[in-house]
Amino acid sequence: MKLYNTLTRKKEEFVPMEEGKVKMYVCGPTVYNFIHIGNARPYVVFDTVRRYFEYKGYDVTYVQNFTDVDDKIIKKANEENTTMDVIANRYIEEAFTDADGLNVKRATVHPRVTQEIENIIKMISELIEKGYAYEDNGTVYFDTKAFNEYGKLSKKNLDELIAGASERVQQDDAKKNSTDFVLWKPQKPGEPKWSSPWGDGRPGWHIECSVMAKKYLGETIDIHAGGEDLIFPHHENEIAQSECCNGKPFARYWLHNGFITVDNEKMSKSAGNFFTVRDIVAHFPYEVIRFFILNGHYRMPINFSDELMKSCQNGLERIKNCKNSLVYYIDNCKKADMTEDEEKQLAEIDKFRVQFEEAMDDDFNTADAITAIYELVRFINKSITDEVSKAFAEKEMEMFNRLTSVLGLLEKEKEKTEDPDTAMIEELIAKRTEAKKNKDFATADAIREELSQMGITIKDTRQGVQWFRG
Repeated sequence: MKLYNTLTRKKEEFVPMEEGKVKMYVCGPTVYNFIHIGNARPYVVFDTVRRYFEYKGYDVTYVQNFTDVDDKIIKKANEENTTMDVIANRYIEEAFTDADGLNVKRATVHPRVTQEIENIIKMISELIEKGYAYEDNGTVYFDTKAFNEYGKLSKKNLDELIAGASERVQQDDAKKNSTDFVLWKPQKPGEPKWSSPWGDGRPGWHIECSVMAKKYLGETIDIHAGGEDLIFPHHENEIAQSECCNGKPFARYWLHNGFITVDNEKMSKSAGNFFTVRDIVAHFPYEVIRFFILNGHYRMPINFSDELMKSCQNGLERIKNCKNSLVYYIDNCKKADMTEDEEKQLAEIDKFRVQFEEAMDDDFNTADAITAIYELVRFINKSITDEVSKAFAEKEMEMFNRLTSVLGLLEKEKEKTEDPDTAMIEELIAKRTEAKKNKDFATADAIREELSQMGITIKDTRQGVQWFRG
């Protein structure tokens, strides 16, 4: 399995620190609002990475944090005349609701910054003791000049960064270097605070992930992941903090997903093209959002548009219909055992697994993996006829479920019997069957058209009428 390591800017063979185990940390959202489509991409992408590792037999410890103390959360709390905890708790629950809708598995641990203050203070103290951080009037800064490898992830030169920052902004007299960043900030009126050796205050942004990754995964981890907007400064600063504190490499592989644009423009509230996942769910189901995200390679930018979403919805419907057909034939097959010809075709089915795994082994290329699923669907649709055996259809279903579950697709499919429209559809089909029996073909055709208008396709087979959506 090869993955693209942002640290080395090349694809590398994945070799875990401990055989059969993967330790993975993914930066989570700042919880002051509903998650937006940009937040959803790392949720879905790295959930799929985790699923593939598990498919390959790895035991994955997956940590994804919530940033529950931040200027934006405090601002939101003040606007609503409530506390930071109320805002954070509300949007953590909303984030879980969206994650569940997107079929994102819960992390092994979902740590929160406010629950790790003691460990944050401990790491900051160690950085000061080792000469990598300094305090000035209640603020603690990380000394970027003290870390010789600063810039190695983002490939930025520290001296150029310092010169550029000095030209752009007025120098903070308390900082030794313009690139130094805050580890601990003193309390301001109306803000939450915790006691520390440097006075009451709260942690800076970057320190939290270093602390939580160390606590739950150890001093060196296999994979650290997040959006490409986090490469600098957040992930760069995490490396500096962790490696200076622990004296060891922080993460062996760094994975970053690309941006999502909206109608080929950068998403922003000012441009009026900023969409939360909830906004989109009003028009497209969660599963279509997940499918849309996986239709592009995770490192490449993808463009969100109604047209593309509708295309993804149609594509997913094709895959669903294939599954529905398999369910139907498994339930209604007249022959139980495989024929000799079907046994020969089993090797053909396995080719799609090989194609799928080759795609995923090549830096988690979900776009090509979906192509393999489409080809499996095409094969299944050709093979399932009135003559198919139950055993062969079950083998096809087994392969279908193996591959789609890696991508987190169709696992939450509701049975047709749970659909409130099902009874009406079945009633119309029964009326059509009766009309055909009585040679009332005009009525039968009218019912078929009515079902078609409802988005229902019907197929007459020897076993009866098969129907599916789309």
